[in-house]
Amino acid sequence: MAILNTNDEGFNAAIQDGVVLVDFWAPWCGPCKMIAPILEQLDEKLEGAVTIAKVNVDDNPYTAGKFGIMSIPTLMLFKDGEPVETLVGLRPLAHLEAAVKEHLTTTA
Repeated sequence: MAILNTNDEGFNAAIQDGVVLVDFWAPWCGPCKMIAPILEQLDEKLEGAVTIAKVNVDDNPYTAGKFGIMSIPTLMLFKDGEPVETLVGLRPLAHLEAAVKEHLTTTA
């Protein structure tokens, strides 16, 4: 599955099915720019097993506020619409892959 951009209005629909990794980011954030290619690699490596959604916190303050996003990048894992893990800051590919795979293999 491709990486998708979502907004306040489309957020709930984006996180409803399966495991979704949400990247809360901002265009002026250096670490956010550095994590973008890591997320692309993760998407390729997991071959569509997870949805990756990006939320620009500057343009979507409701969603960022709803989840208490205080620093960026913040990555949140959702499983069937429920938050299951939060990862703050720049993370290596192996760490993100392990976190996602853990939730892909657990039952809700």
